[in-house]
Amino acid sequence: MKETKFTKFPLAPFLLGALAEIGFYEPTEIQERIIPKALTGKSIVGQSQTGTGKTHAFLLPILTKIDPEVNEVQAVITAPTRELANQIYHEVLKLTKNAEVELLTKLFVGGTDKNRTIEKLKTQPHIVVGTPGRIYDLVKEKALSIYTAKMMVVDEADMMLDMGFIEDVDKIAASLPGDLQMYVFSATIPENLKPFLKKYMENPLFVQVEPDQKSAKNIEHILIPQRHRNKVDLLINVLQAYNPYLAICFTNTKQNADSLANKLAEKGVKVGIIHGDLPPRERKKMMNQIRNLEFQYIVATDLASRGIDIDGVSHVIHYELPKDLSFYIHRAGRTGRGDYSGISAVIYEENDIMTISKLEKMGITFSNKDLVNGEWVDVQDRNERKNRKKKLPDSKERPIQVKKPNKVKPGYKKKIKNEIETMKKRQRRKGK
Repeated sequence: MKETKFTKFPLAPFLLGALAEIGFYEPTEIQERIIPKALTGKSIVGQSQTGTGKTHAFLLPILTKIDPEVNEVQAVITAPTRELANQIYHEVLKLTKNAEVELLTKLFVGGTDKNRTIEKLKTQPHIVVGTPGRIYDLVKEKALSIYTAKMMVVDEADMMLDMGFIEDVDKIAASLPGDLQMYVFSATIPENLKPFLKKYMENPLFVQVEPDQKSAKNIEHILIPQRHRNKVDLLINVLQAYNPYLAICFTNTKQNADSLANKLAEKGVKVGIIHGDLPPRERKKMMNQIRNLEFQYIVATDLASRGIDIDGVSHVIHYELPKDLSFYIHRAGRTGRGDYSGISAVIYEENDIMTISKLEKMGITFSNKDLVNGEWVDVQDRNERKNRKKKLPDSKERPIQVKKPNKVKPGYKKKIKNEIETMKKRQRRKGK
């Protein structure tokens, strides 16, 4: 059996076996920095992008600290989307399946039968995982008793803020004990989030981790000019030329995602679609279809860049560049995971040039390609003309400028030619 480096942490023994089963032998940077402090009860703010290993950074210490003999809620884990909550829940099940005493974990998300959920809450779980709205609903109904919990996780906190869920998170946190250990994870720390952090966290450990550079190097970033072509037709040609294992095409709004998916369908392209307005049952069905590889192409909003984990994405196509440039990193991070390579391609218009320049300043290196008769060809960098150095004239013979007369008279060309020759002779005499 391969040696695990997780033995350096005083984790519950069943966790070491579970980590080996899922192929995790070496802690990531964020796990190295968070797990020891979290085990001592320290509250933590983790700023990190997708793919840094943050889920296990909070799950491993929480599961170690749960006392299975005490039948009450001991940890509350909140996530902004049903899909993300579901992923965390299933990670908990993977890690706890070999525990000597069962750690009871329950998932609470919208779109499920609330009355049936309440009926099943006669026994309180050790761990609560879910979306803030549904968790707080159950607390208000006095069906879920979270006031005993000593640990709370707020995952993707900036998304919570953007989606209007931070108020429910606040109400949940206010129901918990004063000595609460809180874990807050966020890709960015916006100003509007800081009052919440200050309210519930006193001198937390702040950990900032950049994405694994090895993973980033596996991604090729490509610019594809639209050049007055029909954008939908160009997208179809790009998808056919790449022939991806699985491609996600990103738009900025739900309306644009629906519109693009419909246009592709009209042209005979079978696509899946993911955004926040899909009804719960349809969303669940769509995710199952995607995981069963029923679609080669998916149209999605940024919900899929952070809220959903989809395996096997070989290509990311930015049909629209995001307004918040950090989302470019999240989107691109859907591909090139682990030891696999990936492509992040941008179909850009003239008004995208400034955004692309900002991404380049953030460290993204693009190559420039285009489709010509179904074949990929390298094209001139859009900056090449701008950066081309002008040829400097010989210092001894400066360019001659002769003012053109306002009114053209007979013989003016001969007159100008003579003036130029005279000025050249003067310059040569000065240079001697």
